[in-house]
Amino acid sequence: MVILSIPIFNFSLNRLISSIMFLVVLFSAPHFSLSLSNKPYFDPNLVLIGDAKFTNNSFSIQLTDPKNSSPSSGFVIQKKPIKFLSSNSRPKRPLSFSTEFSFSISPHNGDGMAFLLVSRKFMRKFSKESFGVSKESPFFAVEYDTFSDENLGDVNSNHVGIDVGSLLSVKTSNVSSINLVLNSGAKLHSWIDYDSSSKRLEVRLTKSGLSRPYNPLLVYRIDLGDMWRSGEVFVGLGSSSGNSMQTSNVYSWKFKTRSVPKWLHSQPADPRVFSDVRSEEKGENKRWVCVLGFLSGLIMMIGCGALIAIVIVFMWAIYENSRETVVTIPAKCTVQPGDFKYQKIDVVINDNSVDVKH
Repeated sequence: MVILSIPIFNFSLNRLISSIMFLVVLFSAPHFSLSLSNKPYFDPNLVLIGDAKFTNNSFSIQLTDPKNSSPSSGFVIQKKPIKFLSSNSRPKRPLSFSTEFSFSISPHNGDGMAFLLVSRKFMRKFSKESFGVSKESPFFAVEYDTFSDENLGDVNSNHVGIDVGSLLSVKTSNVSSINLVLNSGAKLHSWIDYDSSSKRLEVRLTKSGLSRPYNPLLVYRIDLGDMWRSGEVFVGLGSSSGNSMQTSNVYSWKFKTRSVPKWLHSQPADPRVFSDVRSEEKGENKRWVCVLGFLSGLIMMIGCGALIAIVIVFMWAIYENSRETVVTIPAKCTVQPGDFKYQKIDVVINDNSVDVKH
């Protein structure tokens, strides 16, 4: 029986029925609920499967509920799948991702919690045990294990492990080495970074509220692009209580992907891989380097020719201005001799008393 739990909104009856039919076809899980509202510390469009549910205050997601179901198993998943190799791009650029989340596990010996990459088959065959995964569908997991299973070669009941298609971890790290206990009930914070160019995955873990550790707790080399090819992959966090009363809560979760050129990558990075990939890129770009070199040389030759022409014109102008200028001075006007003569002039001054005459 399929049980759907959807928040109440003012939808019309036809739209509500259409939405339910779409969700049933898309996710054929035993139980799931869909959150349509954004939560402050979570990515939007999350799908809750199994016993997973938002707590009463809506500030965290409780993945397991052993009081109502035993064994209990829950899963929170990103609604939109990802592809590690895009079939539409040429050349294919592998996908890298970074994720971080805060969580707590109650003090019981359950299975703990896991970060999971699963196929669409997982949605149709979700189980109540072992984080909901099965051997019938491929998966990749980073498990935060709080149960020591000798059949799976667990080092102890307080470790982080890498699982590839099997719950038998290919690599583990003891959490006690960094003075932490996974199922202490305290809030913890974890970072998982995968770089597709170096094919390197790093896991970091610390108490919630502290800064990101510089040194990773666990490092593992894996080609997720080769594992998943261009198939759709769903990303999620899962937990199962086993035969205990263990509960797991998630308080925040962010997941980001990035697709960059092979020669350009960020931490984590392997310098040796970077050198090899960079050499391949140089071979691919050799033709473009030759073309750019030819164009640069041609532009330089044209510039030098123009400069020489300007210098020649400038020198010619200086030469022309320095030539002696001949100025023609007109001849002076000739002076002709002239005749002069004198004439006697009588001046008469009238006075009332004296007459003077010259």
